[in-house]
Amino acid sequence: MSGTGGKAGLNARVPAKRRTVTYGRRRGRPLKPRGRALLASLLPEIEVVPPAGGGPLAPERLFGREPESLWLEIGFGAGEHLAWQAARHPECGFLGAEVFLDGIVALLGQIERNRLQNIRIHQGDARDLLDTLPPAALTRVFILFPDPWPKRRHHKRRLLQPEFLDSLAGAMADGAELRLATDHGDYLRWMLQRLTRHPAYEWLARRPKDWRERPADWPATRYEIKALAEGRRPAFLRFRRRPRD
Repeated sequence: MSGTGGKAGLNARVPAKRRTVTYGRRRGRPLKPRGRALLASLLPEIEVVPPAGGGPLAPERLFGREPESLWLEIGFGAGEHLAWQAARHPECGFLGAEVFLDGIVALLGQIERNRLQNIRIHQGDARDLLDTLPPAALTRVFILFPDPWPKRRHHKRRLLQPEFLDSLAGAMADGAELRLATDHGDYLRWMLQRLTRHPAYEWLARRPKDWRERPADWPATRYEIKALAEGRRPAFLRFRRRPRD
């Protein structure tokens, strides 16, 4: 399999197929009127819907201009990290993929309040988005505190499977950075095993501090704050996409 060795994983893009669901619920409590209004008015203006039958999506059409670089956050939660990065990098285009409706509404509120013009939202599975992006389009990717699916029988639902890492590698530019975070020890081992075995990714850590401490340009999220409050120590991983042959 290309995710565990060889050169196929460096360049492969996985064709669309029936996939295992990697996320949980889509809705929480009933939305308040303001949230429903944002979904009706703002989301249609910035929503990314992958073309039926495959891509490619053109970043310049999504943003009305060619962004200096394209960043993606997969599973952005309540959107505080994505909004923080977008406010500090107005020259970049940001894509956010999320299925949880409450989180999408929370990000929409931040976009409106802060007048952020450089965020586009995909309401759905990030793998559908990856399949329709041009090859080597992404220069930074964030996967922060993904669902660890702790029960062994649910491990197949974990996002970081070899096939997903192949697709992600195809969408990342040479030298692009992948950032991950988790507070779940078993999932941390899972991440490291699969990413360090994959030929497309290079782990950037050189000392324990590099993964125990969050970099200054990486703001805390509510998931990190909750983990620390409950006595769990998050890990912060940074990988680089190796050059293609």
